[in-house]
Amino acid sequence: MYQSSIAACAFAVALTVTLNIAHAAEPTKYPDWRGQWSTINPRFGGQIIKYDPTRPWGPAQQAPLTGEYQKVLAESMADQAKGGLGNYPSARCLPGGMPHMMAIPTQEYVVTPDTTYILLSSGDFRRIFTDGREWPAEIEPTYEGYSIGRWIHEGGGSRYDVLEVETRGPFLGPRAFDASGLPLAFDNQSIFRERFHLDRNDANLLHDEITTIDHALTRPWSVDKTFRRGGKPYPSWARTPCIAGTHQIVIGKENYFLSGDGLLMPAKKDQAPPDLRYFKGK
Repeated sequence: MYQSSIAACAFAVALTVTLNIAHAAEPTKYPDWRGQWSTINPRFGGQIIKYDPTRPWGPAQQAPLTGEYQKVLAESMADQAKGGLGNYPSARCLPGGMPHMMAIPTQEYVVTPDTTYILLSSGDFRRIFTDGREWPAEIEPTYEGYSIGRWIHEGGGSRYDVLEVETRGPFLGPRAFDASGLPLAFDNQSIFRERFHLDRNDANLLHDEITTIDHALTRPWSVDKTFRRGGKPYPSWARTPCIAGTHQIVIGKENYFLSGDGLLMPAKKDQAPPDLRYFKGK
């Protein structure tokens, strides 16, 4: 924890210095995306994380899944109905990765000439490189992928108004679109293409038009994620790590539940206890 705190402080200092230099050098070239942005995401009965925010999760997302991955989704939801986690690794406090992370409730955008950072309330962040670099010959697998973007003018003003981004893998996985276990392909070779821009009629509304290209899908799947800029002068920037509040305990391939009195409970009916071969009996 001590090392993590040092790393977080160092990142914050470096980011502040970079931002100050960029602001002094080119104060009007880039759009004003400052502030705290919250996802516009109708809950539909409490459902928070969805790829298409206009539809409920799971089958109601109407994802263009192949037959193979329709079966993965059905099996995931059947396992969850019995108390399991299904194909939803984030329930084990694994990172959601792309595109799951772009539905995190609050976000902050830090724009510099070379890199745009997206800071998420989950504690994760993205780097989008806009310095004109080429794709690296090899990409180290991560949950968020490797992102290269470019700023463009579409409105004819003095500032850039659109950030186009492509994000490639290989990714770490497994990953799911939402908590139902709506799957991405297990080969983790997704490609994401995004267009970030402010709404033409509302400068406090940000669009992320995102398209997923993935072998679990029969065709590219596009949605428009939207975010509302908050008006509070001092918003809360709390970071909430998953591990701080989870009650899911995964042992081997089975998940159990940690009760309020700190004891391990089965998550499914007739679930066998974990293997205790390395514990001495009384």
